[in-house]
Amino acid sequence: MPDKQPEPRYLAIGRILRPHGVRGELRAEILTDYPDRVQTLARHRRTLYVGQEHRPFTLTGVRFHQGAMLLTFKECMTRDEADILRGTLIEIPVEDAIPLEDGEYYHFQLIGMHVTTEEGDVLGDVVEVFTVPGANDVFVIHGPRGEILIPAIEDVIIELNVEAGRMVIRPLPGLLDTV
Repeated sequence: MPDKQPEPRYLAIGRILRPHGVRGELRAEILTDYPDRVQTLARHRRTLYVGQEHRPFTLTGVRFHQGAMLLTFKECMTRDEADILRGTLIEIPVEDAIPLEDGEYYHFQLIGMHVTTEEGDVLGDVVEVFTVPGANDVFVIHGPRGEILIPAIEDVIIELNVEAGRMVIRPLPGLLDTV
C-alpha cells in the first residue's frame, strides 16, 4: 500500500496562464470548486502563495473573464513581472479553505485509500485522482489486477470512508474485465 501523504499546507486554487495587459494583471486557470471565494480573499487583501517556493503575494483584485480568473497582486505591477509567473500554481493555506460538506473530500485525502469490491475482492490502493473536464473524478487504482480506473459516480462508489482509508465499489459491467 502506498504511504499516506501528510496533509498539505497549501491547496491550489489556480494556475497562472499568462499576463493579461501591461499592468501586471494575470490570467489564471480556475482550479477550485469555489471561485467566488477568491473574490472574498481579494476584498480582504489576503496573501496567496505562488510557485513551488510559495512566494507570498497580496491579492488586490479578481474578476472573471471567459472561464478564467484575472488576478491583480500588489507585488506584480508590470507585464514582465507577470510573465515570470507563467505556469505556476496559486495556492492558499489549508486553514483558509472553505470547510467541506458531508460527502466532499480533497483529492489528497484519497491517496493511499484501500479499495475493494462489495464482494470483498481486493483491487488495490488509490494512487491518483483526476477530474475529467465536464464530467466526474476518476480514481486510479494500482493493485493485483494492475491499473484500474474507477469513475467517482454514485452507481459505482458504495462507501468512501476517508477516516478509515477505505473505499468499497460496485463495478459496472465490464469495468473489471481483463483483456
